[in-house]
Order: sequence, then structure tokens, then C-alpha cells
Amino acid sequence: MTPARGRSSSRLARDAAPDAPDLFAVPPLNTDGAAAAASFAVPVKTTGESAQQAIAVSTLTETAKAVLEGAFTPLWVRGEVSDFKAHRNGHWYFCLRDATAQVRCVVWSRNQRRIPAPPDDGMQVSACGQLSVYAARGDMQFVVTAMEAAGDGLWRKALELSLKRLQADGLTAPERKRRIPAFPRRIAVITSPDGAALRDVMAVVRRRWPLVELVVVPAKVQGEGATEELIAALGRVNRWGGADTVIIGRGGGAREDLWAFNDERVARALAACTAPTISAVGHEVDTTLCDLVADLRAPTPSAAAEAAVPVLADERDHLGVFARNLRQGLTGRAADMRARLELSHRDLRRRGEQLVESRRARLEAVAGRLHALSPLATLARGFAVARGADGEPLTSAHQFSPGLAFALVLRDGRVPSQATGAPELSAPDAATPEPGE
Repeated sequence: MTPARGRSSSRLARDAAPDAPDLFAVPPLNTDGAAAAASFAVPVKTTGESAQQAIAVSTLTETAKAVLEGAFTPLWVRGEVSDFKAHRNGHWYFCLRDATAQVRCVVWSRNQRRIPAPPDDGMQVSACGQLSVYAARGDMQFVVTAMEAAGDGLWRKALELSLKRLQADGLTAPERKRRIPAFPRRIAVITSPDGAALRDVMAVVRRRWPLVELVVVPAKVQGEGATEELIAALGRVNRWGGADTVIIGRGGGAREDLWAFNDERVARALAACTAPTISAVGHEVDTTLCDLVADLRAPTPSAAAEAAVPVLADERDHLGVFARNLRQGLTGRAADMRARLELSHRDLRRRGEQLVESRRARLEAVAGRLHALSPLATLARGFAVARGADGEPLTSAHQFSPGLAFALVLRDGRVPSQATGAPELSAPDAATPEPGE
């Protein structure tokens, strides 16, 4: 900066108070640019006018920093981003330039939360910040605290980066979507308790399915702290565990108003919800990250309520039709079963009679064969059986001796008998040699 008009450095030094500090004096900020530049004083005691009065480099750069920061209030600067670098310490470094000049810029890591995404080289942006000096190197730099790109470049880039990370983790995959319960008992609604979205949900639910219980979990849906409150609300719903369905949403609004539902942390918290979720953010033209990870996306809060509950009157009609169909079906089924039972009874009786006749015929055939082989049948034909005193049959003439008492068994009784002579052997028996011959 130049010294005050019409006054030289030596004159300022001679006019300085004897007890002035050995530093550059910086007066209060003057908002008039020219007047502000002219109002800055140079060193009051040590001016650097000679080798003996030389000042330290650190004094020079620190004073230059104080002069710049005092001369310029925070302001917006427009330009093209170039040489962007994200340092490992978390800070961003780049240049803003136009056709004839450029300025070094830095975004400290603590200020990055106010910027949707890192800018790309060649992107036209407007950056808000404070002109300063990096005293360690004596470099002038613009310390950026906020940034907006032409159009929606930064917002779109931030959304694309978050969406890629969610897709890489499978949180937007269709196969992980859960079915919304058809007849929920409790629905948790995460939204602002003062917003129109809650009133819309309540009106639709009362009209369609008044049997359900609505549990409102209040949370900010836009502005500072909305992201944290939405995440906390989802955490409370998970810890409670009593909701059959969760609706999260708000009414329509500007892009900035909906941005809390595009926060990756909120989307991940919604994906981790233990109950099936319905996202209802904005209007039909708005699609947020929460819409993509939720089990069902509804274009409006009213549509979310319609998707969450059935219509009681329709269900009653359906039950009536079902009852009639069931009654008719059971009547027809009973008649059919009765006819089949009667048919089975006739078949069973016929088969039983056939089986009895078959078994009777087989039994008679067996009985005939047994009768033919029975000794009684032989006796009936005129034969007799001789039995000794011990009751054993006498089957050979050699068993008889003169005077042997035996019984002659006939068809209708027993006749006591006695051998009166020697047995008469048949020719084959007579020819049989005696043992020992």
C-alpha cells in the first residue's frame, strides 16, 4: 500500500510519537477503497530507510497481512479454477484467474463443509473470502469460505460423488428394496412438526386407514443442523423398533432447501433403518439420495401416505367379496366331496363283495382238497385203521402176532379186535429176507 498522500516515509518517522512500537501501524478499516489505501501508515520508529533500520522479513509479511485483511472486507470474486490440488492435510489449493490476472486461493478444511464439492479445473465459480498474506512465504492468497459454481456444477458434482459411493456399497440396488407392509399398525413420520408435509400425511391417513397409529419423530428438514437432526431421528426410530413403516420427507422447495436429503450421511442412515422406508422429498421433479436408497420413493408426502396405508372402505368391500366367494367355494366343495364320498362308498361295497366272493371260492376249493385228503373221507369209503393198545396205528402185518389185542377204527366208531393167528404176508413181504439171513 502507498503511504498517505503528500507525506514521505521520513516525514512520518519524524512525526511519530517517541513511544510508538517498533511495528507498522494499521489504522481502523476504511470502507472507501482509495481512502483506505491512503490511510495506512508505514513503520513509525523502524522504517527500513537504511541498513541500520532494516526490519525483519516476518515483520514485513505480517504487516502486509494485517494491511490487506484490514483494507478488504470479505467479498465475492469470480473467475476460472485452475491447478486445483487437495492436499493430504485436508486443505484445498487452487488459482482463480481471468484473461489477465490470477490469485492464489486456499480453502481450509474447516470451511469445506459449506462447499458442496471440490471444484474442477476449468469450472467458472464465484468464491467468497478474505484477501490475506501467507506470512511464512510472503504470498498473497485469497482465503475462501464459500463457493458457488455457474449453474449447479458444484451441487451436481457433490451429488454424483455421493451417488457413486452409495452405488459401490450396493445401497441403491433394486434387490435390497423391501416390501412395504400392506396393513401397518404404526407408522413413524420423520419431518418437521410445523410443516405442511405432516399435515398432508395425517389428512390422507385419517381418510384412508384411521386404524393406524402415527408417531411423529420431529426433525429439521432444511437449514443449519438439519442433517444432524434427521440422522438422530432415524437413530431414535431404530432404537424404538416399534414402527412397521417409516416415512421421511418434506414439501417442495429450492435446491438448497432439499439438500439435507442429499447428504450422504442421511442417505446411509436411511438405508440402515430396520423398518421399510418411504422417501417423500419435494415434488415429482425432485429426486434426492434419500429417494434412491429408500425402499419406496413417493413424489409427495400425500403420495407416501397413500402408499403406506390401504383404503378401509375398499378393504371392507374386498372382504365381503372374499367371504361370498369363500362361502360359495365351500358349498360347492362340500357338494363335490359328498358326491365323491358316495361314489367311493359304492365302489368300496362292490369291491368288498367281490373280494368276499373270491375268498369264499378259494376257501371252498381248499376245503374240497382237504376233504379229499382227510382220513375220515378214506374211512367213509370202507377203509379201516388198526391201532394198538398205545393208540399208534398198526401199518404192517409184521406188527401183528397171534393174540394181539388192537382196535379197529371205522368211519363211525371203534371195534375191539384180537389176532387169532399168524398174519398172512403178501408175496413181496414174503420175499423180503429176514434180518441176519
